[in-house]
Amino acid sequence: MSRVNPRRRQGNWNRPEAEAVLPALRVTRGAVRKPKDPIGDPDDPRSLERHIGEFLEWSTVRGFSHHTISSREYACRRMHEWLIERGVTRTGEVTKPMLDRYQRYLFHYRKPNGQPITFLTQKNRLMPLKQFFSWCTKTNRILYNPAADIEMPRVEHRLPKHVLSIEEVERVMSQPDLTKPLGVRDRAIIELFYATGMRRGELMRLRIFDVDIDRRAIRINQAKGKKDRVIPITERALAWLLRYLGDVRPRLAVEPDEGVLFLAIDGEAMALNHLTVLASRYVSAAEIDGKTGSCHLFRHTMATLLLEGGADIRHIQAILGHADLASTEIYTRVSVQALTAVIDACHPGAANSQNRDPGFDEPPTAAEVAELLAALDTDADPDAEEAPP
Repeated sequence: MSRVNPRRRQGNWNRPEAEAVLPALRVTRGAVRKPKDPIGDPDDPRSLERHIGEFLEWSTVRGFSHHTISSREYACRRMHEWLIERGVTRTGEVTKPMLDRYQRYLFHYRKPNGQPITFLTQKNRLMPLKQFFSWCTKTNRILYNPAADIEMPRVEHRLPKHVLSIEEVERVMSQPDLTKPLGVRDRAIIELFYATGMRRGELMRLRIFDVDIDRRAIRINQAKGKKDRVIPITERALAWLLRYLGDVRPRLAVEPDEGVLFLAIDGEAMALNHLTVLASRYVSAAEIDGKTGSCHLFRHTMATLLLEGGADIRHIQAILGHADLASTEIYTRVSVQALTAVIDACHPGAANSQNRDPGFDEPPTAAEVAELLAALDTDADPDAEEAPP
């Protein structure tokens, strides 16, 4: 049951605004999911229900994150329901043709709005199945792995849908009502998203002692991949954070205070969907033509603007907490500043051709021309090597 802050009516609180966000606060804040009702026979030592439960328990013991375990549970149970409808209840009865049919089912599945699920979602539904059947084989629960040869769908490599300009970011920053305590809190949240590019789950889990005022940095504990990292923050973001800590948080906190940095109006940690609604509301209020988004919009914006400002991509990788540099390189395709300079300097139709860099007037060598043509041939049809003869 939520604790009610007896002091929340003091000060300049906006009661309609508070009541509007309370439904979001009732969402469980990172609690362990309740066990699902069995859809098979858990007493049968060879049943899918029994093996899926043991696989999830093994994943928990091995230290996998709650998010990973939840994804595995969801994917396995969706497959289990589909198999039970076809009379398959035991793990050993599952064959590769059955899983191939299930993969086709995912491809043809339509959501309530009539749209198909993306290839990324299909992959996320299939990958846990490969892990599950691989585990069953290694632990001698089945004789062979029916999912060993399943080919994952080719995932689209999409760019971030929207990225804000510096001026657009400032328009969003000006939306919170700073005459109200919650407005100061919201401004501090948006400033921190913009200054650090952290994920919403990382911000939700921050504690007061994670803020290092002297070093002007924030420590993120057990982020994605269970990795810690320290992120420097801008002076402006730190100033708003200190204002929130000094003027607003003491009025939100209730005993026992667990030290969560950003608190909701009931004194509890803010829920993930509360952060999403908060950020989305201010982005919409800024009325930026054609651009929408929420928490992740500031992550994309921060990384892109850092790159356009001359930051090294490996430094951006460290700030964002990407394990693979390929995840960070997406922002090199979003940033058009450097490409615009090349077009302006090299293209015959550029308006400022009189200001070209003299170095661009040097004709390319024969080797450079051959390399370019070879690259164009390779890029002409990316699916050509997979086309039927």
